[in-house]
Order: sequence, then C-alpha cells, then structure tokens
Amino acid sequence: MIEEENDDLMNEQDGQPQETITRITGMYKDWFLDYASYVILERAVPAIEDGFKPVQRRIMHSMKDLDDGRYNKVANIVGHTMQYHPHGDASIADAMVQIGQKDLLIDTQGNWGNILTGDRAAASRYIEARLSKFALDVVYNPKITEWQASYDGRRKEPTSLPVMFPLLLAQGGEGIAVGLSTKILPHNFIEIIDASIKHLQGKRFTILPDFPTAGIADFTNYNDGNRGGKVRVRAKISQLDKNTLVISEIPFATTTSSLIDSILKANDKGKIKIKKIEDNTAAEVEILVHLPSGLSPDKTIDALYAFTSCESSISPLGCIIEDNKPLFIGVSEMLRRSTDNTVQLLKQELEIRLGEFEEQWHFASLERIFIENRVYRDIEEEETWSGVISAIDKGLQPHIRHLKRAVTEDDIVRLTEIRIKRISKFDIDKAQQKIDALEEQIAQVKYHLENLIEYAIDYFKRLKKDYGKGRERKTEIRIFDDVDATKVVIRNTKLYVNREEGFIGTSLRRDEYVCDCSDIDDIIVFTKQGKMMVTKVDTKTFIGKDIIHVAVFKKKDKRTIYNMIYRDGKGGPSYIKRYAVTAVTRDREYDLTNGNKLSAILYFSANPNGEAEVVTINLRQAGSIKKLKWDIDFADILIKGRVSKGNLVTKYSIKRIELKEKGVSTLKPRKIWFDDSVQRLNVDGRGELIGEFRGEDRLLIISQAGIVKTIIPELTVHFDSDMIVLEKWIPKKPISAIYFDGEKERYYVKRFLIDNENREERFISDHPNSQLEIVSTDWKPMAEVVFAKERGKERKENLDVKLEEFISIKGLSALGNQLTKERVNQINLLEPIPYEAPEDKPAVEIEVVGETEVSNESNSTDSNPNENGEGNLEIDDEGQITLF
Repeated sequence: MIEEENDDLMNEQDGQPQETITRITGMYKDWFLDYASYVILERAVPAIEDGFKPVQRRIMHSMKDLDDGRYNKVANIVGHTMQYHPHGDASIADAMVQIGQKDLLIDTQGNWGNILTGDRAAASRYIEARLSKFALDVVYNPKITEWQASYDGRRKEPTSLPVMFPLLLAQGGEGIAVGLSTKILPHNFIEIIDASIKHLQGKRFTILPDFPTAGIADFTNYNDGNRGGKVRVRAKISQLDKNTLVISEIPFATTTSSLIDSILKANDKGKIKIKKIEDNTAAEVEILVHLPSGLSPDKTIDALYAFTSCESSISPLGCIIEDNKPLFIGVSEMLRRSTDNTVQLLKQELEIRLGEFEEQWHFASLERIFIENRVYRDIEEEETWSGVISAIDKGLQPHIRHLKRAVTEDDIVRLTEIRIKRISKFDIDKAQQKIDALEEQIAQVKYHLENLIEYAIDYFKRLKKDYGKGRERKTEIRIFDDVDATKVVIRNTKLYVNREEGFIGTSLRRDEYVCDCSDIDDIIVFTKQGKMMVTKVDTKTFIGKDIIHVAVFKKKDKRTIYNMIYRDGKGGPSYIKRYAVTAVTRDREYDLTNGNKLSAILYFSANPNGEAEVVTINLRQAGSIKKLKWDIDFADILIKGRVSKGNLVTKYSIKRIELKEKGVSTLKPRKIWFDDSVQRLNVDGRGELIGEFRGEDRLLIISQAGIVKTIIPELTVHFDSDMIVLEKWIPKKPISAIYFDGEKERYYVKRFLIDNENREERFISDHPNSQLEIVSTDWKPMAEVVFAKERGKERKENLDVKLEEFISIKGLSALGNQLTKERVNQINLLEPIPYEAPEDKPAVEIEVVGETEVSNESNSTDSNPNENGEGNLEIDDEGQITLF
C-alpha cells in the first residue's frame, strides 16, 4: 500500500494542528467512479426523458435562444452553445451535423455531408441551420421546463427538454462510456406514432428499425433491441443485364466508399470475380458492378453478400439514462415510457393552460363588475392609496359571489390601471362574449384533462398528419436465406493429386490436375484400400497411398451416388454397394469395406446424378467354376448408407471388372419449393411446391412488365419483385395474355409458345403506356371483359372470352388480335375450361437412404466427379490391383 503525507491538510484538534495520511488507492477509486459516472451521464448515453445526450440538449437549447425564423451560421450556434457546454467547439459541431443529417429536428442549408458516400460536412462557417417546424412543435415549452445552472453558473439550461414524442427511437443513439455502451437503432417516424397510439389504446405493438440508407433487413433475431439481439442488413442488388449488377441501396452503418473497398478486397482475394466498378452515387446510390462474361449474376449476388460489406450484422444494445442511472431496456419499453412521459407533459401543458384561462376569466369578470357597476366612482372621495383599495374592495363585495377565487389586492391594483378611455368605450355585450368564449375554452380544457388518453391519441394523430408525409418506411423487411459461402465462392485455385504417394494439394503443380477449387472447400478422397477421408483444401495433405478418386465435397448431397465393388479381406468374397456421403467428420478416416485386413476396392465410380452403369464381372479359372463371366446392373442395387456391407457378388476370385454400359439416373426427380418469405427456391419443403424437376426441366418466369424467360432451377437464383408467374415450364403449353397497347390505345389478345428457352423476351409492345392486364398458363383460359358505362346509355353486358377460340397460337413477337373496340373498365381472369393435360412419364423411383452421422464442419461446395472416377480394374495373381 502506497501512502503519502499531505502537509496542506491540517485538522484543528485541541488547538493543535495534526497531519493526515491519504491513501492514494482510495483517491484513485473515488476519482475513477466520479469520472466514469460523468462520462456515462454527461457524454455518452442519452436520457429517456427527451432522447438527448447533454451536448445535443444544449445545441437544441441554443438554437431556440437564437431562433428568429431565419437561418443561423452553424459556427454562430456552436459558439453560443459553448456558453453551456464545457467541451470544445469540434465536439459540438460534430454532434450538430449528426442531428442535422437525421432530417428531423434541424432545417439545414449548405453542404451537410452525405450519409451515403461518407463525405464530411463543410466547415461550420459555411453551413447554416434553423429549427424545423417539428422541433418547434414538440421539443420546447418553457412553462413546463425544469432548469439548472450551467457549468460556470452564469446561465440557466434545461435539465431535460419537454419533448412530447419518442424522439430517441426516431433518431437512434450510439455511445461508448466507461464500461458501458449503447446502440439504439433508428425507427420509422410513422410506425412510432402508430405504436404509441396502440400503447395508449391498450393494444399490443411491435416496432422495427428503419434505416436512412434504406437497404434490406432481417429482424428475426432483433430481440426488441435488447442485448444479445442481432439485425442482418443487406444492400439492394439487382441485375441490370447479364454482365452488370446494380447496387441501389446500401446497408446501415456503411458507405458507398467502404462498400466498394470491401468488394475490391474480395476480388483481390479471389472470393469473387469482377471486371470493374463504377460509382455513380449522387442523391441516390448507384454502384455498377461489371462482371466477366460467362459468370452467373445470381451466384455473384450471393457472393457479394457472403464475402463483402453488402451484408453485415448489427448488434443493438438498449441502454438509456433514467433518474440519473443507466438502465438496460428494450425498444418497446422505451416507447411505452416515452409515450407515458408525453401524456404527462400534455397533462402539465393542459393544467397550465387551464390556469391561464381561469385567470383571464377571473379578471374579465372582475373588470366587467368594476365598470358595469361603476365601482370606480367610489374612489373619488378617497385621498390615500389604502383608502382607494378599501373602497374598491367594498364596492366589489356585493357582486363577486360567482367568482371562482377570492379577490386579492393585486387584482384591485390591476383594476386601478384601467384607463378612462377604455371605461368610456366599454361594451357590455363584447365583454360578456369574451367571458363566454373563455368559459368554452375552460370547459374544453377540462374535458381534455378528463379524457387525457383520447387527447394524447388525437395529438399523435395530428403529428402523423402534419409531419408524416415523406417519412414512409425506407428499409425493406425480409427474412434472409442463409448464403452458403462454399457454393458461391469463385474457384480461385487448382487442386492436384499424387495418386501413388497419396498426396493432394494446391502446390503439387507437377502432379495430376484434378479440378478448380477455393481455399474454403472440403475435398473428399477415396483410396484402393477402401478408405475415405474429407479434408480441407491445403497446399499439401497426405491421405494414403493409391488414391482412386478426388473431388470437391458437397455436404448433405444425396444426389451424388458412389458405386463400388470391393473384396473383403485377402481372398475373401466380393460385395457390391451403392451409397451417398452426406455428412462426415473432417480429417477422420472411414473404412468403406467390411473392415478386414487387405480388403480392396475392385471397382469404383462417382455419379453426380445417381447414374447406375452396367459392368461385366470376369472370374479367374479355378476348379469347377462353370460361369466365368456375367453382367451386373447397379440399378438393381438399393442405395443404402456407406456403412452397409453390400450385396454378395461372388465368393470366387475376380480377375477383371469391365464397364459395359453407362447408366442413367435412378433417383427421383428433385422436388423444388418456392419460399415467398425469402423469395428463394429450396428443396427443404418450405413454401409452395413448384414441381418435380429432372435435369432438363426449366422454370417459367413472367413479370408484370411483360417479360418472359425460362431458367434452370438453381437454388441460387434471385427473383424480381414484379414477378407474377413462377411455375414449371411445359414447352408445349401455350401462354395466353391480354395487354393494352400504348401506341394504338387498344386491348389485344395473344397466345404463344417460347421458341428460345435461353433468351429473355418481351411479349408486349415497348410503348411506355403499354401494360399487361392478365396472363395465363392454363390450357384453355377464360377471361371476362367489363365494359365502361357510356353517358346516357346502359352499361353493356360483360363479355366472356374463350382465349383458345379467340386466337390461335402465334409467334411471341406477334401483335395479336384486337379484343374489342369498346371502352373497357376491367378485365378479369375466370376459371379455365376443364382440360386433361398430357401425362408426364415418371422416372424410375429409387430413393436414397440417408446417413445420420453429423458433421462438425459447415463448409461445403458443389462437387464435380473426377473424370478418372470410374474405370476398369484388373487383379493379378499376387492380388495387386491395377486401374486402366
């Protein structure tokens, strides 16, 4: 313990000075707590009462001091604020710019920076500001404001401003103090008002953040803004053409500069591949990402979300100051407390207004009595001031029984100040009208006080009406589908294998090339001894000698089927098996045989779509074996787990196995669903079933803009918001449409087939006023035409149109047949005429029996089978196996 004598401190005890010893550790403890409390309360964390940090409160108070309706230089406001704020001008100017950029309390003029690009505001001497109408309406009321002395005691400043609105939630707040931080996300102005009204009505409500940078956000784990919650935010990315992406909105807490930097870094690391980036951002974000030809735009969008700042996570932390203490609460509780505080402020305001009206009524009534009953004449004979007061008091007594309070000397003094000119022109009727008007106002205020909640609800509705225009939600709320990084990463390196020595890696450039891969991929490897291992890509990894198959491993892949024939031990029987590898533990060696020593794989193939080939078995001549050669079809073998023993092929020694015939897929068509909540395809049964798809099947997509296309149903596909048709494409099934031609100003009907499945085409005219009315993919669709009523005539009966009979199938670019010359009010799609569509031939149904072993790794990617993954093997007399 360090101690120090302090000679400056003396205590008088028994007339004798005494030295005191102060422990430095105790001093540091007290000072640190004082400092921490100061930073928490006076700098970093906003108060729930008004939603301001101290510097923000002082700025708003200073702006009110200077307010005359005109713009003031920000430098002038900053200088004025320094009378109240104990810190420098830089901190005040920065805080003021942040308030101004939120576009709620301050009406700005000049260059206040750009939250989209991250550009800073101009110097405070160049920019100007004044209070907004909203701020003047809800922030100030000196009559109900509590005041305190400023830091130097020369002026008065508010302890908290009487803000009658949940301002903290509208603006958000962020700060770091000593051992404490806060991060309150901004919320939508209109939604805050609606939630406040619901709270006052006793209804449940939910509020979610809304960011000024717009973008897309997933609030599934928002946790009401409490500690532990998480918000995922994404940029809005769309496809301009097959080689160009457009970023039109960015995530909160990013800028276009930081976003572009992250894209360039991901490109340098080989995670994504781009040609160039153009930043055309001005008032709105526009970043053009140009892609190399042949690169999938959909996969690139997912890669941007996976490897760049186009997607980020925000962790909210609801911490506020209440009664000079930090408090951790959620945004719903913040709104309740702010709304309840607004109700109390409205009550105080009404009570003050009631007192003012009653005081006005009291003096107006007193003035009428004084003049109407000529009480002023009673003072003519009085010579002293006290006599005047007594005479007026005596003259008023017979007429003041109806007054609501006693008459004071101040009231009488005020009566003596009435001028003779006003007495001579006094109009009793006008005086009574004034009193009646005041009585109506008093009654109205009392009614509002008795029905305070209804009054507060009307107050919030007025705020929404007066200030809600243009403050609609900017951030789109959506549930995100997780992006599997291994499925969208660019294959930026090459994988090699040394089969004899048993090594794989990216540095073995002198050895056999296998495939392109990325540095986050997992690799699956099989050896002749019947061993299998999954390992992460590295420069050089030892697996085991005599490697027969290497590929990129795809987790949970039930469609890649491995066909295998193996010998069980030395001289043992041979077995055949089919299996899928869906999940394994990384870097663990698995035995695919029965586990006996000197077991070996005699035949192996990897089939990406469950293909089942036919092989020929050749036995060695031994003893009395009659059948030395026969064929085996893998399609006859049930797909089971990789740990299964398999079916017996023969108990005799196999000389050679030959591939006789390549097989076709034995798997069921893949069922694909569309999940509307995330706007993505999936094979997990989420959403609406679109259909069963084989390798050549495609999706039909039609948009409201009159654009039709077919695509391969990849799970990475992104869909436009104006999509109106999404279904399995049947090439022979016609598409029927009724559209309005903007040039001819007529409705046309057309039916067509898609000639080029790889092209995106527009099937209505290019005129800006052309519009698609209805589209149908039914075999025999029906439409109803509702005609407009002409003046002076009966409305024409509705027309039912059988589109199949109305027009034959023509080319996609044909104009079509005119629907009618009459004015049309509405066109409706009716139930189609019953029709039996041609049946689709079902595929052979062999379901995969999945494995249950759980992997401890999440990285997986698409796998391409090694071209050497299948072949013939010959076994010599010594049991050695040769692949040829």
